[in-house]
Amino acid sequence: MLNIRKITDSVSVAPQIAVEDLADIADAGYTTVICNRPDGESPDQPPTDDFAAKATDVGLEFHHIPISGHFPPDAVDAFRGAIDSSGGPVLAWCQSGTRSTCLWALAEAGRSDVATVLEQAGDAGYDLSGLTPMLMEFAASNRG
Repeated sequence: MLNIRKITDSVSVAPQIAVEDLADIADAGYTTVICNRPDGESPDQPPTDDFAAKATDVGLEFHHIPISGHFPPDAVDAFRGAIDSSGGPVLAWCQSGTRSTCLWALAEAGRSDVATVLEQAGDAGYDLSGLTPMLMEFAASNRG
């Protein structure tokens, strides 16, 4: 059972999905998927190549932006670029959905005020208050 959490009309996040879920994700109207897990993070995690192949088979654009422990600006830029180039709704996933939500928030900083970003993440079930200083930094540097 998919546990998709809508953050905005164009971006949703989820905890780990199965390769077989990609057909349902495409049927639900998503056009782009983003995997934020590094390969081999856990033994039960399918390889990224399996996701990429299945995404192509079902007509989804696939991006792999692995995050492990920190959020480098180039990963935030890549996430923002994937959203901006998408032809429709985006679903990003990681182990719990938190990293994907953090990436979205950092990519959104500067486009929306930080309070709005935090509220949208909170409405989706993710408390990103601990990320506030970094969000403020990204917003101030116009990275968003």
